[in-house]
Amino acid sequence: MAFTSIRKRPLSTQILISMSVVTGVSVGAFFLKDVFGYREIALMLLMAVSIIAMTFEIIPVLISAVASALIWNFFFIPPLFTFHINNTEDTLLFSLYFLIALVNGVLSTKIREAEKKMREKEEKAQSVKLYDTLFNSLSHELRTPISTIIGSVDALQEEKSKLSEQQQDMLLSEIAEAGERLNRQVGNLLNMSRLESGMLQPKPDWCDPEELFKQVTDKLPPHTQTIHSHLPDPAPLIKMDSGLVEHILVNLLHNAILYTPDATHIHLTLETETTSCTFIVEDDGPGFPENEMALVFEKFHRLPHSKAGGSGLGLSIVKGYVEAMRGTVNLENRLSGGARFVITIPVEISYMNQLQHE
Repeated sequence: MAFTSIRKRPLSTQILISMSVVTGVSVGAFFLKDVFGYREIALMLLMAVSIIAMTFEIIPVLISAVASALIWNFFFIPPLFTFHINNTEDTLLFSLYFLIALVNGVLSTKIREAEKKMREKEEKAQSVKLYDTLFNSLSHELRTPISTIIGSVDALQEEKSKLSEQQQDMLLSEIAEAGERLNRQVGNLLNMSRLESGMLQPKPDWCDPEELFKQVTDKLPPHTQTIHSHLPDPAPLIKMDSGLVEHILVNLLHNAILYTPDATHIHLTLETETTSCTFIVEDDGPGFPENEMALVFEKFHRLPHSKAGGSGLGLSIVKGYVEAMRGTVNLENRLSGGARFVITIPVEISYMNQLQHE
């Protein structure tokens, strides 16, 4: 990051900084010339040129390479303070230094440029892959409920007189369910956009966890699984952003409903400490493959052979919301079978009698 910001500076600034580096190393080496021979000092100057080559554009690198060769000749190769070289060995050594400094600078710059192009190519490929994943996922997840709504509305408009009251109620129920599914997918996209823009700011306030759990379960789609709520007795008041926590728990419970067998059990538990609370969502389903557990919180990632009904955004939103509240989320498989999500959030805890004295 620091190197990238330096490369964005004007060329004159880069030249000034690179020459300052060469000058600084030269001054330091000059005071140590009685300790180090001029051949060792050549290595110091080459190291300085190498660092400059990793940091700046090609022109400052070439200038610093030429300058370092001339400084080495004038101040360190006998006779001092002249560009004249007495013997053939030092002349050859100076020529090699000059060549190595130039080649080192040019090659380092070219390698860096090649790495940059490769990185850009990889990022472009990743963007294309992400776009394809998004398009394939959302084209199904958005088109399916829209098709259901359109088909049901057409049937009600064109065949209403031929439909029984029960059939009409069934079509209306399908419209409501498809509308809720569509609303959930659009909401997930908007929530992800808020997270990526950095505009999401938690707004803590006192909330009753019993009321929170009721609101969460009321927002779940129809399901055959039994959801068990476990709260401390007595349940304290918790100061946190209950809206974000509600989204987190709804997404986790909806995920459990979607991927666990019918008539199984899902447990929603709250545990409290002095300065934090922990929400645990666990189920009796098949759990997660071990090689997929590190990927489940990535955007648009879905397990292989997973059933339709999700866009792969739910768990990434969970992670984003938890981190926005400076919390942590962990996933593990239960020993008895099923998945277990553990969300820990720093909060303020208060019981009703304590709050009354504030």
